[in-house]
Amino acid sequence: MNATDGDSGFHVLLDAEGWKFVKIFDPNGQLIFEVEGGGSVRKTGLTELFFESAEPGFDELPLDEFLERFPAGEYRFVGETLAGGVLFSKATLTHALPEGPVLLSPAEDSVQDLNNTVVSWEPVADPPGSRIVRYEVIVEDESARPKRTFSATLPATVTSITIPSAFLSPGSDYKYEVLAIEQGGNQTLSEAAFRTAR
Repeated sequence: MNATDGDSGFHVLLDAEGWKFVKIFDPNGQLIFEVEGGGSVRKTGLTELFFESAEPGFDELPLDEFLERFPAGEYRFVGETLAGGVLFSKATLTHALPEGPVLLSPAEDSVQDLNNTVVSWEPVADPPGSRIVRYEVIVEDESARPKRTFSATLPATVTSITIPSAFLSPGSDYKYEVLAIEQGGNQTLSEAAFRTAR
């Protein structure tokens, strides 16, 4: 979920030995996704694929309706290898959703010192039936072309990080996100923007 924008999405990462196709079934046995290589890709095989659903805002698709589309429970992954073998896996989706981190710094649209830009946030309470296991901080340089990104994964006991001055440039615009991630993999982010001094 994006707590700042008020939207949610469904993300999947597939990774296996070379495969021709993969299908995903929800806990009700309904096929929700299918992908198959064609031509040269089918002959060579696929090994990894990441996708995410569109992320409609809660005004368009309220969270409870979104969660109905993706029920909690066991999702089955079925595929076929290049050699004709069967691929099978499963993953459990929960509805244990963290709250969005309360960002402390940098303040929205503030001007930051290149040598002392600290991203900080309040600890996020464990969601019912789960616990926060880590945070991720992502900072994007909105002024650079191509866009530059700094990211760090931090243990749940850490609630601040100093952005390396080597990553920051004078007079540039940045967007940053802090993601709270619970033990089942669900994550909720909060985001803000700042600018560096010239």
